[in-house]
Amino acid sequence: MAINLHNKAIVVIGGTTGMGQAAVKSFLEAGAKVLVVGLPDGTDYENGPHLQYILEDATNPHTAKMAVKSCVDSWGHFDGLFHVAGGSGRKWGDGPLHELSDEGWEQTLQLNLTSVMYSNRAAVQYWMQSGTHGSIVNMGSVLANHPYAPHFTTSAYAAAKAAIEGFSKSIAAYYAAHRIRVNVLSPGLIETPMSKRAAGDATIQALLKTKQPLSGSMGTVGDITGMATLLLSESASFITGQIIGVDGAWSIS
Repeated sequence: MAINLHNKAIVVIGGTTGMGQAAVKSFLEAGAKVLVVGLPDGTDYENGPHLQYILEDATNPHTAKMAVKSCVDSWGHFDGLFHVAGGSGRKWGDGPLHELSDEGWEQTLQLNLTSVMYSNRAAVQYWMQSGTHGSIVNMGSVLANHPYAPHFTTSAYAAAKAAIEGFSKSIAAYYAAHRIRVNVLSPGLIETPMSKRAAGDATIQALLKTKQPLSGSMGTVGDITGMATLLLSESASFITGQIIGVDGAWSIS
């Protein structure tokens, strides 16, 4: 049975590249209307009856509120949030602890954790104030609980993704009685622009044969977007507070 998002209005934070871009396509194909938030370094969208696009930074505390309002202004309701925005902090100095810079720590947490708080807060505030409900899907990482040194040693990034799990479970528990659902996707190594470093490393690619044995290679964006679509749909109406690994068996290998 096809997953149905008909009559759903979804906000995607970080929807102009990689997994976010693929998710936008998946949600539209499932019948949703989608409000995309992104930066200019990815795909530009043309606004239309089923898609609206705003060019904003997820780390700005006002962006998520603006996105939710734009979604409601466009379609009269807001039903789901997929927060994908995030990324490596290596360029700021994230890495092994003895090499981790203050800027690397602060910037990585701002991008990967604080931005999630901003978007989730805006979503929950709207639903509580309007007396409605919806679903949130946050993007975690297998590295939150299953590190793999020395190839994937970015301490601030791992800390941010682990914090997303605790944060999401906490709000899922509090708002369950309000029919607000919150879940986390925990991907393994997925083929996206963010994973170019790993894609070009022959040693890492060889290791994936045992680290992600379901495919023996990097996962695809479709592996992620299918689960995100499900969690935002009514087919997942009894699922909340879960950390769902989409990792090709990384976490058990």
